[in-house]
Amino acid sequence: MAEPSGTIERLVRPAIRGMRAYHVADPGRLIKLDAMENPYPWPPSLVTEWLKAVGAAQPNRYPDASAGALKKRLCRELGVPEQAGLILGNGSDELIQLLGMALGGEGRSVLSPGPSFAMYRIIAGFTGMAYHEVPLRGVDFSLDGDAFLAAIAEHQPTLIYLAYPNNPTGNRFDAALIDQILDVAPGVVVLDEAYHAFCGASYMDQLIRRPNLMVMRTVSKMGLAGLRLGYMATHPDWAVELEKCRLPYNVNVLTQISASFALDHVAVFNEQTACIRRDREVLHKALVGVKGLQVWPSEANFITFRVSGGGAGVIHRGLMEQGVLIKNLDGSHPLLKDCLRVTVGTPQENERFLEALEGVLAG
Repeated sequence: MAEPSGTIERLVRPAIRGMRAYHVADPGRLIKLDAMENPYPWPPSLVTEWLKAVGAAQPNRYPDASAGALKKRLCRELGVPEQAGLILGNGSDELIQLLGMALGGEGRSVLSPGPSFAMYRIIAGFTGMAYHEVPLRGVDFSLDGDAFLAAIAEHQPTLIYLAYPNNPTGNRFDAALIDQILDVAPGVVVLDEAYHAFCGASYMDQLIRRPNLMVMRTVSKMGLAGLRLGYMATHPDWAVELEKCRLPYNVNVLTQISASFALDHVAVFNEQTACIRRDREVLHKALVGVKGLQVWPSEANFITFRVSGGGAGVIHRGLMEQGVLIKNLDGSHPLLKDCLRVTVGTPQENERFLEALEGVLAG
């Protein structure tokens, strides 16, 4: 078979050829603590009811194109103002892509702190936007207000992304500084609240009085990662424009039924979230007690820590050999040298991780 290399070089945009596809590790049979998932399965009785609900689906028909019923449920159960516009996506990633498609192009730019969620940079690249990053402070990963405000003045970004709490550092940026950013931003400020359930803080109540604010969330962290459902609340006028870039039927019928069903039983997932928050504190205390680690506090469902002596890769591999998969952050950003990130699992999974970690460190 002839190779298409010449045609690829001629037709694929240089910005795309220079990128790497986002890699997701295959966990195999490992204890999976690398992807910030809710570790708790649905109760069997809930699964039985859910199967009945999805059994009523008509897969031969297209889903509700606007997902109107699901939007109403999201507003009612998850605190989205009724006056807001609501855009649904196949996960938050699609919402970031929608923003890039609607607002991107030559001369447009994205500004974000770093390190932060990788998709801000990746999607800026393939939607034709320059990407500017302001490094976080290395000691505590806090946002450098003077540097960030200066970057806004210099670059006049079309889009600003602030993960609140931030991934992969787990901390929440200063609210007074975020207010300053909202006051001076020349474009749109997106508060990415993927982990809001684990910190209890939100900018959702500021939507109506701040037309340049968008609040983005996902149901993944509450125990519905497999549904791939993200939602973004905006001023209604923004929603009208963004809908023009949304592909029709982007939220499939099984996701719509399953998410609506889950919202009928939101108390179950709220209790699981409460368990994760409690277990996070136990896990954090245990990691702080491990000699040789620098551990940062977290308001998300994961904990980031640094090992000494350039050993992140060795420890990551050693944990895999012990049957535990966490995320190796070393090499992903200069501020994350020798850093690893562990998702808060069940108490049994957390204990197994700690045992494996101490064994590898003693190694």
